[in-house]
Amino acid sequence: MVRPLPQWSTVAVAPPQQMVTATLHWDGKSADVTADHTVASLKPLVIATSIDAGLHPFIEYRDRTTGRLLGTLRLERTAYVVTEDTSLTLYHIAAGEHRCLGWPLRPWNAWLQNRLMLGNQGSPHSALEPAAVQQLMIAYLCPRPVILVSVDAPDHRNIFPMDLIGPLERSGYFSLALRSTNVSMPTMREVRRVALSSIPATMKGVVYKLSEHHKQPLMDWDALPFPARLTREFGIPAVASALRVRELAIEHSQEIGSHTLFLGRIISDESLAEGTQLHHTAGFHQAYRRRQNLPLAEV
Repeated sequence: MVRPLPQWSTVAVAPPQQMVTATLHWDGKSADVTADHTVASLKPLVIATSIDAGLHPFIEYRDRTTGRLLGTLRLERTAYVVTEDTSLTLYHIAAGEHRCLGWPLRPWNAWLQNRLMLGNQGSPHSALEPAAVQQLMIAYLCPRPVILVSVDAPDHRNIFPMDLIGPLERSGYFSLALRSTNVSMPTMREVRRVALSSIPATMKGVVYKLSEHHKQPLMDWDALPFPARLTREFGIPAVASALRVRELAIEHSQEIGSHTLFLGRIISDESLAEGTQLHHTAGFHQAYRRRQNLPLAEV
């Protein structure tokens, strides 16, 4: 009662996650967007989807097994991303609430978390308003997989973790929302190809260490703390022990707030091993699952 729950839980989940569904509702209609919505920017907090659901839709996150409502995000349409063959809709998150904790613990925990955030300016989301971080945690009710992105060019090489990723199913695109300050962003816009390694949960420590490469490129592929293998089509070094390696041909990139949204097509997809992948979810979601005696394995 005197300490807030952790904002985030790092968990091991067999991909793709099947425990939480996301449904978009508008004008008496609905659509399953579990595999068709993603965070496109953190500041402002923006959701992208292949569906134009009008001006003021909302997303419901539910426990797939019980159907219980876990959280809701209320959206406001702000813009479109138009490519050669399709368009995506961008929505600002206007409000959000979750039901993972009961009353009065839910508002009390939010107050404790917000107070801690305001006092910790060194946190990854310190530039966001506390309300926006609370809304972001609701978007993470669908556990988000962590991948390592490999970039390779004659004068630039890098590998770094990302979780603002995912398919926008109806459009056929796979998306990456990368902070525009990332050192590899200009190279990705130029070479328009990357490799995506799905990471076993056991590699958490190595993956987090590679976060430093958001700010500085990799000097040499041989300096990696694990073996690499070349991808099938592009010959980009990827993680040899990855569960899965995909190659992405980037077709469109666009700056949206604090991030650059990359849209591409999967060119090759190799499943290399079975196992649980590193994921992030909201701390209050893990607390809910503990009460159901179904906690996710933490790493």
